[in-house]
Amino acid sequence: MWVKKGVIYKPDRTLPHSLSHAQVPFAYKHEDFLRIYFSSRDKDGQSRPTFIDVDYDDPKKILYIHDKPILELGGPGEYDETGAMPSWFVNRPNGDIWLYYTGWNRTWNSYRLSMGLAVSTDGGISFKKMFVGPIMDRSIQNPLWAAQPSVMIDEDGTWRMWYISGHKCEYIHDYPEPYYRGQSATSKDGIHWDISDIPALDFDDFLHAVGRPSVFKEDGIYKMYYSYRHTRDYRTDRNQSYRLGYAESVDGTNWERKDNLVGIAKSENPEDFDYQMIDYANFYQHNGKKYLLYNGNGFGAAGFAYAVWED
Repeated sequence: MWVKKGVIYKPDRTLPHSLSHAQVPFAYKHEDFLRIYFSSRDKDGQSRPTFIDVDYDDPKKILYIHDKPILELGGPGEYDETGAMPSWFVNRPNGDIWLYYTGWNRTWNSYRLSMGLAVSTDGGISFKKMFVGPIMDRSIQNPLWAAQPSVMIDEDGTWRMWYISGHKCEYIHDYPEPYYRGQSATSKDGIHWDISDIPALDFDDFLHAVGRPSVFKEDGIYKMYYSYRHTRDYRTDRNQSYRLGYAESVDGTNWERKDNLVGIAKSENPEDFDYQMIDYANFYQHNGKKYLLYNGNGFGAAGFAYAVWED
């Protein structure tokens, strides 16, 4: 079971780039401390990535809060013109760090998401876009959009990605609500991707949308934590909102959902930060222990917390 340890961080509204939200946390391991990247929002509600550094043994002990975004938004008409949300960080042999992120484009009645790639040459303090355009966008396989990838380089050098793929949009209560499922892809260079025709996490009667997957490999098995929800009233009805799920795969393409093994759920206490929803988990390990970062209410507005696995 996952044992909840409490909220690590929530913006205090003193930084212009980080007035609200600490969304989609990602654990990046340094030798002496844990760096947690996340997405925060400014006065216009536009997302940018930033980070804090915390103590490994007590992640609620914050050592440093970065005072600026690590990546700026794109120019007029670019795929990340109105938001950039971090998803996954990959170390490269030359010391660079690649950041896979989601670019936001607001539309007149909804939004469009694309997948971008940025690089850091200063140890992850700042990043620059590698290309003006996205590395994955709407397509035959992604009718609406593609976003929030989890990326891994396998032992044979194959790059693997699991991401969320927008497939349709329906008006519910006069508001356009997108449906998006889990998808997978492979690559030889981490830039050009071949998308599988087999859904990683397909739609069902409740799964109408999938939050960012977090995939790791253990004992030769691919394992994934993800969040999922219904499309109707998920912002106001906790029974329809995000909860965490768990799945396994032998080949990285065909997945079996095993949500009964997820080991963590929304709180039953209305006062808690994860009573309305629990979402956007990120799995990591340190010194033989397993940890989970995750968001709660308000899609990250309530900050992020952590849990420790106990057998």
